[in-house]
Parts: sequence; C-alpha cells; structure tokens
Amino acid sequence: MYLDGISDSRDVVIPKDPIERIVGQKRAVEKVKIAIRQRRHLLLVGPPGVGKSMLAQALALKLARPNQEIRVLNNESDPERPLLEVVNREAFEKVDSSQTRTSAGLIVSPREVPAFIAEQLGFRCSACGALSGDREMVCPKCGTNKYSNRSVSESPFSDIITEVFDLSLTRPEREVQTIDRSKGDRDNIVIYRKIAGGRIQILDRPGAEPPPPKKMERKMKVIVPMNRIPFVQATGANETELLGDVRHDPFGSHPEIGTPAYLRIIPGAIHEAHEGVLFIDELSQILDFQPFILTAMQEKKFPIVGRNPHSAGASVKVSNVPCDFVFVGACNIGDVEKILGPLRNRILGGGYEVLLDTTMSDNDENRLKMAQFISQEIETDKRIPPATAEAIEEIVKEAKRRALTVDNAKNCLSLRLRDLGGLIRYSGDLAILEESPYIEKRHIQRGVLEARPVERQIEETYGAVWKGVGKESGLVSDRDKAEDGYR
Repeated sequence: MYLDGISDSRDVVIPKDPIERIVGQKRAVEKVKIAIRQRRHLLLVGPPGVGKSMLAQALALKLARPNQEIRVLNNESDPERPLLEVVNREAFEKVDSSQTRTSAGLIVSPREVPAFIAEQLGFRCSACGALSGDREMVCPKCGTNKYSNRSVSESPFSDIITEVFDLSLTRPEREVQTIDRSKGDRDNIVIYRKIAGGRIQILDRPGAEPPPPKKMERKMKVIVPMNRIPFVQATGANETELLGDVRHDPFGSHPEIGTPAYLRIIPGAIHEAHEGVLFIDELSQILDFQPFILTAMQEKKFPIVGRNPHSAGASVKVSNVPCDFVFVGACNIGDVEKILGPLRNRILGGGYEVLLDTTMSDNDENRLKMAQFISQEIETDKRIPPATAEAIEEIVKEAKRRALTVDNAKNCLSLRLRDLGGLIRYSGDLAILEESPYIEKRHIQRGVLEARPVERQIEETYGAVWKGVGKESGLVSDRDKAEDGYR
C-alpha cells in the first residue's frame, strides 16, 4: 500500500530538489535537466494547470547564481545617454565590504523621502506605491516583488527560495546618493541611508561624516542587483514592463529641481532575467512583442529607451544593456500557430519544444507522487490543515476519475494539478470553517460536489447554460416557456 506508515500529509516527504517536486511530466523534466546544464530555451505546450510555470521555476532555481550586477551612471557630458556599468561578483563583494560607515544625520521615515528613494531602499512598491518594511520582499498590498516588479508570491518553491537565496540581500540599495543644487552653484551630495527600525538617515548637514571622495563622484543607480532570484515571470507584460522604460520628469531634468536621467531608468523583464530564466505563459497573447524577445535572445543585449513619445524620457537611451537569459515560453495546444515562426526556429535551434502530459499511469509509485503533490500544496498554502491518509486517498480517486472523464484515459491519474489544487484548498477551507485539525475524507467529498466551474452550476440550476443566459436577460424563448409550464 503506497500510504503505509502515513497518517497524514505531514508524513509525506517533500524533496529538497525542485526538479523532484515535479509530478509526472517525465519527458519535460528530462528536457529541463538538459536546459539547466546547456542553457537551452524551451517552449512548453499543454493545457492550463499541468505544471508549465513550475517547470520554469525549477529550471531557474537549478541555474548558477547570478554573477553580474548592472548599473547606470550619470554621464556628465551627455546626461541623456547614461553610461552602463556591469560589475562581477568578486568586485561587488570587495567594494560592498568596504563601505560600512557610521555618522550622525537627520532621521526620517520612508514616507518623508522622495518616492524613488524609498523604492531603491526597499520601502516603497514600484508597482502600486504602497509603503511596507524593507525586509518584506513582496508588497503586502498588491503581491508584487518590490525589487524586481515581478510577482513571486505563492511559489511552490518558497521554502527553497528562502533557503538558497538570502532574501535580505535582494534589496537593491542600502543607501542612495542624490545631488542637491538648490543651495548654490556647487553640488551638494545628499545620502539617504537605511538604519535600524525602518528609518532613513539623511546625511547632508554640518557635522555629518562626508563620504570618501571617490564615492562622492559616483552618481549611479543599480537597475539589476547582484543578489536576486533568477526567475522573472512576464506573463501579460506590456511593452514597458517587458522592454524597460525611462520615467517621465515633469521638470525635464532641470539641473536644480529635476530628476537626473540615470535615476529614471527602469529595466524591463528581459533585463531583470539576465543570467536567469524569462518565463512567459500564454505567449501567443503578446504577438506584437515576440520580435523583441527574439532580438534579445539573439543579441543578448537590448537598449532601454523612453517609450512614451510625449514624455521627457523619450530622448533618453542606455545602449547594450545585457539580457542573456534562458527563455521559457508556454502556450496552449491550439495557440502554437500564433507563435512567430522565427521565434520558434530560434527555440528549436537552441532548445526544445515539449508537449506536456495530462495524465500518468495509475500505480503505487505515481499515487505516492500524487500524495507528495497534496503535501506540497498544503505546505505552500500555509493556511489550511494537513490532510488525513483517507483524505489523500479520496483525492487520488478523484484524480483517477478526472483522468477518465476529462482526458478519456483509463487506469490513469490526472495531471491537471491546478484544478486538483483548487479542490485541496476548498476542502481545507471547509475544515477551517469547522475548526477541524485535519482535512478529512468528508471535506474532500463535499469539495468535489461544490468546487465546480460556474458553467456546471448554471447547468444544474437552469438545465443548460443557454437557458441561464436567457433567464438572466429576461428573454425567455417559447421552448423555455413550454418546458417551464408557461401558458
């Protein structure tokens, strides 16, 4: 019996290796392992919920740690052409370890500093503008990664990410320098430095210890930090999110009250994915941007320019910004034809196209893998109780039933795991509502009946979806009237 020695889902071992957490998809896992070793691109094809995103994240977590930080520097001779600087890890760690200083200065809250300063220090979300603690990598308001502007919430590998990557290091800046020209002709260096208690120290007044001369001369902004998670999901991204942009300055980079061009540079997903994985699901939905992705894959560099012709950033450009990433695209079977031929050729020329499975054989080995999936879902959710062995068995039975009814596969288990994950969460919520310490068999059985698509609910209520539409609009056909007993 595959559940021998297992009393509840906590007894099921969750592998530390992210690749081993992939349930089913043996052919796809083989290609992922090659992609990790050889840095190959992938196109994953299959219906929603079979593990395309999870495969891409597992690939990213197995790649080598990023070894480069990308910065833009002020160009004194031509401010609208900021200079590019790429620093390797050895140089970064050497400089970073030598920059610890203490001094006095004005102490303020993140709310009292300019928005772009609060963003670079990790207090303000670049997506929604909400303020939160600098140790909170994910914005509590909108669920966005505050430092890379990509969502990382509810990852199936959250524990691995925490263990492999010190999230306290993913904050791009510990201090930010700006230039204040409002007090005379000479530049006044203003330093914003994070200190304990979620406060910011401003060093720009008499008695403050000045930074070293070399530090004063460097006016730069980190756009792709060294310590980052090498996985960027750009599903549904617009042009600026994907390719980068230059923020508008209402003062037109005025030397006294404007914001210098280099501080307004925003990297795109293709740049943030440098040395990591760029994942785009529903690839067919961004048809207009596929040529840009192809160019970035070929050249491994892509400029950042202002994309709004009416903005002050339209004249700003940073050339040759590195974007050497492994591309993982995903789409449904019916959308393959909507992917540009040159992009597919590029993937096939430097990688693989993989059709994902929707079922796997029903045997004890795969049933144990399904139990592992259940345990992983409960651990990832963190808001529902463990499932008893009887509940696990009931979910496995439901996976077998769905394989037969949805995919017409006998003696198989369904790999449409997102739907099964929804069943687990719904059943867990029922257990919480009853204040039960476990998800039990009865919760699963009730979940199977109630956690259904709305189309099924309409059919059961009105007899057919089209009848429900007619009832809602108030337009009842003669056939409806006859069936419902109207005269």
